Parts: sequence; C-alpha cells; structure tokens
Amino acid sequence: MRILVTNCNTTEAMTARITAAARDAAAPGTVISGLTPAWGPESAEGWLDSYLSAAAVLDLLRRERERSAAGGEPFDAVVLAGFGEHGREGARELLDVPVVDITEAAAHLACLIGRRYGVITTLDRSTGQIEDSLLTAGVADHCAAVVATGLGVLELDDPARSAAPLRRAAAEAVRAGAEVLVLGCAGMSGCAEALAARTGMPVVDGVTAGVRLAESLVALGLRTSRTGSYRAPLPKRRIWSPQHG
Repeated sequence: MRILVTNCNTTEAMTARITAAARDAAAPGTVISGLTPAWGPESAEGWLDSYLSAAAVLDLLRRERERSAAGGEPFDAVVLAGFGEHGREGARELLDVPVVDITEAAAHLACLIGRRYGVITTLDRSTGQIEDSLLTAGVADHCAAVVATGLGVLELDDPARSAAPLRRAAAEAVRAGAEVLVLGCAGMSGCAEALAARTGMPVVDGVTAGVRLAESLVALGLRTSRTGSYRAPLPKRRIWSPQHG
C-alpha cells in the first residue's frame, strides 16, 4: 500500500517532519511518500494562504494522478496534512482513491474516546478557519474550543519554545470542557506523547489519525462515492497551473 501525504506549504523541512511522523504511524508494508507543492505559501496561516495552498495542492495531486496514469508508481490513498485548510472536497472530486483530511480524521477519532474535544492550534487567525472546516466535516458539535497558542507554523520545530504555549492552550481547552485534545497543525506532529504525559489526557495527532484511517479505507476496499457531490469532473477540461501555463 502506498499513501501520499501532502504538505500544505512549500517548506521542505516541514514536509520532512510530517513524512517522518506518518512513517512512524504507518503499519508494516505501508509506503509513505511525502509531497511538497511546487508553489504556494511557505507557511499557510490564514484564509488567503489557505486558498492559495489548496490550489497548489490540487495541482500537485493532479500531476501525481497523471503520472500514475502514464505508467508511474500508483498510489492507494492521500492524506492532506493541512489542519483546517481548504481543498478537501476538490481532492475527493479529483481522485479515485480515498482522500483523508487530517482535520476530519483527528476529530472523528477524538469523538470515539471522549464526549468533547478541544483543538490546539497556531495563531488566533487560524481558529475561525478550523471551526469552519470542522463544521463542513460534520464534527463541530463535539468541539469544546479551538485554542490558539500564538505560535507561527514554522516556530513549532523548536520544542523549548513551543512547550509552554501548548500547555497553556491545553489548559484553556480543558476549562472549556474538552475531554480529548487534538493537535491542530501538522507541524505539531511528534508533540502528542509529551503533551499527553503533561496533561494526563488523550492527545490525537492529525497526521497519525489520517494515515491510520487511510490504511483502513484501503484495506476495506472503500472509495469516495461518485454518486452526487463527488461526481468526477469532465476529463477533457484543461486546467491552468503556474507550471504548465
């Protein structure tokens, strides 16, 4: 089984971190391929970044689909490693394999182990975007709070700097009624174990959740429904991209 894990920004170091976390979570025999968009924001932090990122990731996935169709290495599922980012529905319309968004995956798993969950994320400006993503995924009713740490995405690679803000955000989520914590950024991958130890609460990492759910869908032979919302687009329509013109 081969799973593509897409970063939502162009920072290669972030892709490497996400890919490492995905490989640690994957079952034996699952091959993880981490992908970085060829264009777009270096750090997706806000509405404009998110829409640009979505277009870049969809362009990347379209290329991977074309490469596979032309005899390249096939893939069995895609994990979108951008928490609260746009593009989920477009990717499901584009591809014939399961597409798992880490936002949706983390929330679904959190709902299985607690009545209410809290999301810990990066900047204040990201909270509304995440709330909307949870709403469209149908899992917002069980979200107690989305709490910002005040950290930028690219600041998360410094554990000494991020530990205290993560603990403060976790405490705020607990006060709001959270029984489970969700890491609301792919760049937080690798923080779950330490945060769980400090808080005594279950902590769900979206990348881990996304990989495991993608593996389950593939193993069960389940694919995105083509009846209604995700009916495949017309195949001959030409789509512009910055790379192709």
